[in-house]
Amino acid sequence: MMIPTHQKGKNKAQDFDDLDPVITYRHILQNNLGIKDPLRVVALCDSDAFYAACEMVRLGVTDKPLVVLQWEGIIAERCPELMIVHVATYKEGDAEPGYWDNVDSRTHKVSLDYYRRESSKVFSMLKEGLPDAEIEKASIDEAFIDFTKPVRQVLLQRFPYLSQIPADAPNGVDTPLPPPPPIDWGTDSHLIPIYSNANSESTDEETSQSAPLTWHDIALRLAAEMMHKVRVDIAAQLGYTTSAGIARNKFLAKLCASYRKPYSQTILRNQAIPCYLKPLEFQKIRFLGGKLGQALAKEYDVSTVADLLPVPLEEFQAKFGESAIWVYEILRGIDRSEVKEKSPVNKSMLAAKALQKPITKIDDGPHWIRVLAAELSLRLNDARKERPNLWPKTLALHAGHGYGTARSKQAPFPFTKEVTVNVIAAAGGKLWKELVGNVTGTIRITYISLGFTGIEATDASQQSIASFLDSHAVTGVKRPNEEKNGNPSKSRHRNTQRVRSRPSSPSADQNTTSFTCLECHKTLSLSPKLLSTSDVLGRAYALAALKDEHSDFHFAESVAREMEPEVKEVRGPHKKVKTPMIQEKEIGPRGIEKFFNRT
Repeated sequence: MMIPTHQKGKNKAQDFDDLDPVITYRHILQNNLGIKDPLRVVALCDSDAFYAACEMVRLGVTDKPLVVLQWEGIIAERCPELMIVHVATYKEGDAEPGYWDNVDSRTHKVSLDYYRRESSKVFSMLKEGLPDAEIEKASIDEAFIDFTKPVRQVLLQRFPYLSQIPADAPNGVDTPLPPPPPIDWGTDSHLIPIYSNANSESTDEETSQSAPLTWHDIALRLAAEMMHKVRVDIAAQLGYTTSAGIARNKFLAKLCASYRKPYSQTILRNQAIPCYLKPLEFQKIRFLGGKLGQALAKEYDVSTVADLLPVPLEEFQAKFGESAIWVYEILRGIDRSEVKEKSPVNKSMLAAKALQKPITKIDDGPHWIRVLAAELSLRLNDARKERPNLWPKTLALHAGHGYGTARSKQAPFPFTKEVTVNVIAAAGGKLWKELVGNVTGTIRITYISLGFTGIEATDASQQSIASFLDSHAVTGVKRPNEEKNGNPSKSRHRNTQRVRSRPSSPSADQNTTSFTCLECHKTLSLSPKLLSTSDVLGRAYALAALKDEHSDFHFAESVAREMEPEVKEVRGPHKKVKTPMIQEKEIGPRGIEKFFNRT
């Protein structure tokens, strides 16, 4: 069905009707800088060829092309000087990943730990260089930056007259701002053309000079200055080049970040949005590819954004459901998603392996348990270097054949002073025995994962009780289950070594008889009868047991939330579905799902 070229009446689709909003003194002086702010500026900073760049920095390579390899071979006859570096891998028996001459996907597991660490360095420099901006880490090599607040601060510093409402302002605080001054766009950024006949960088400059200026253009330019400085600092200090897109929202910033890669940045002015979006193939837009894009292309027999603009909102919603308003808006460059800094603490960590050679014998499982345990040990210890009181509640094991056929086991992960491969592997091995120990006949496991869930900072009472119980090891008091497994003398020796520098008597807070759960905020107390019949040590044990009992429900919730298949609602056009393989799949809104189900 072809789209009619004209729509009549109230159903006529609006075409980019918000590119030049009126900006008043209220906007410039308000403290509530939300997604509707007409002076909002967002950037996406994207590291250029990040994995290869990391390896070039690690190896000190500056004058040769380099490619990062993962398992598959590469034939580079036309580039004889091409350096081929295989990513680091874990192998059984090593606590750290390494670079090996001979790697085999049947025995090794890829490690991205080095890239994660380097990514953290880049992210830290963004935060240090832009302390007043909101920064959201989008992936290992991308970060969204909301410049609205720092731009507003600089705007009022450079143009102080904007901070005072003129006495003759006809509408007071709602009076429009005076015209902006001329802009020197500089040479640090590329401008996307405003007109469709602009096909070169010189034309970009000409159109930027001739097009009417707005205060949002000023805001974009100020953000570009800040973005350029921090990008130069990252390149100088870390050796990584980055590219950036600067626009009014996340969608447009990401779209234009690759406009002139590598090591460049691009500004998309509001007036340039129609010229940039209209010729774009809509199936190349994130979330408009796949089934949704195919459905739109088939329904209307079109391919570009311009082709879909005449379709009224009512028609989209009638065909694809109420949530199709997102499609209508994204075609016009409207994105209402926030830039929100994520918690520095990952609630879960996962090490997973898709097996080229399936596990067919129960005795083959411990090999991969130890390989996965090495990765978890490294990642948790890295996290605890910055936040020593972090600890996971649960260790979970998943194994299965194909998608949707996973079996899992999980258990509370006990606190130990040092997180080693042996500690995690021992706990994972126990889960493996519970998972497959009763299986009869042949097994066939093509993927396996080991993960921590419920990672959070331990509270003071937990730490004090742990310290108190450890301190009594020197007195010969045996902790629950302390010598249940292994050599008793060695266990006592380890505990004695652990507490040599600790006081032998408990502090005041170790006499506590209640605790408040950090998750549900309930306060639980020991019973009066127990308080009257037990000593300090007995009360400490009882309180620890009460905490464990109360945590069982939260453990189960955490495991179900983090490790089992679920559907999580998020802002925007899609939902994220965590499969048993712990891979995220993106699908369209419910209304669009119904359309696919119907067809």
